[in-house]
Amino acid sequence: MLTNSSPMNMGSHRVFERNRSGSSQGALLLSLDERSGFGGHGATRIGREARPPHGRSAACMDDCAVEIAPSYAVTRHAAAWDGMAAEIVQATEHESIEYRYRGPYHLLAVYEQGVRRDGDTFVEGVPRSTLRDFKQKLTFVPAGHAYCERHEARVLTRVVYFYIDPDKLPALPEAASATLAPRLFFEDATVWDTALKLKQLVESGHSENRLYFEALGVVLAHELVRLSAGPWRAKEPARGGLAPWQQRIVTTYIEEHLSERISLAMLAQLVRLSPYYFCRAFKQSLGLPPHRYHNRLRIEHAKILLAKPAPSVTDIGMTVGFSETSSFTSAFRKATGQTPTAYHRSVA
Repeated sequence: MLTNSSPMNMGSHRVFERNRSGSSQGALLLSLDERSGFGGHGATRIGREARPPHGRSAACMDDCAVEIAPSYAVTRHAAAWDGMAAEIVQATEHESIEYRYRGPYHLLAVYEQGVRRDGDTFVEGVPRSTLRDFKQKLTFVPAGHAYCERHEARVLTRVVYFYIDPDKLPALPEAASATLAPRLFFEDATVWDTALKLKQLVESGHSENRLYFEALGVVLAHELVRLSAGPWRAKEPARGGLAPWQQRIVTTYIEEHLSERISLAMLAQLVRLSPYYFCRAFKQSLGLPPHRYHNRLRIEHAKILLAKPAPSVTDIGMTVGFSETSSFTSAFRKATGQTPTAYHRSVA
């Protein structure tokens, strides 16, 4: 658990922590203030009151941090260095908490812990997600894109936010997209490991680690660019199918977003393949095209629900992602040879 501490001078790198009452300790590199009008509560933001001597590059946080409401429901522990800042946010209350951001810096969210009873997450450019267990997931929000999420926590959320100056990122390869793509609840072992090393340095605040701190920041920036460049560099899988790690990521994603619309481009992006090669590799590995595999999982989940006495056919259809009872009935009959009602009667 994080505890309040005094700021520590680390050259271009300083650390502060905010306590629950809203006061800060000593001279802050990043100044938090209370703003009203967000979600009916005061929102904690990073303000302009204590700009560091290196200007935008060192601050990387000029009135653009994630807004959190209610502010008293979290603790925030942050550090900034040249072109980047990191902030550890720990929820302390089991209540509805909202997080919002749209700013001039790229935002990487690293979810160390988090399970919610209710809520959703939105990143502009990708489908909204109602994923309940997002522990050890990553979310990337390009500069200028909107991000918002709400948690009614089952397990208190702990997330590390990285704010990255776009000017500090290496240039994308010519064959890649001109801009970084948004990504919601994805996995990448290299990005995860680098982010955790940075998080540990933020917590320790050891000044002798400053150069290592900055080097890790450069590595993280290069890894984010690699994610966007990946699909254009990818080759067809050697044996025509998905690698084990690719199969695990896409099948887990489909299972966790069963009731949502999932685009082929989104799944291909998760495993750094072009949509064309991904579709071929997926079918080779799993025996079905992605959309048919998704639909089969929906029907299998519907069977489990139909074996229970309480839910109606309409409710079950909506739970597994069908907006109309007729479309659910048609898909279920095509897959099983029975209507949902007939299947329910046969297993009741």
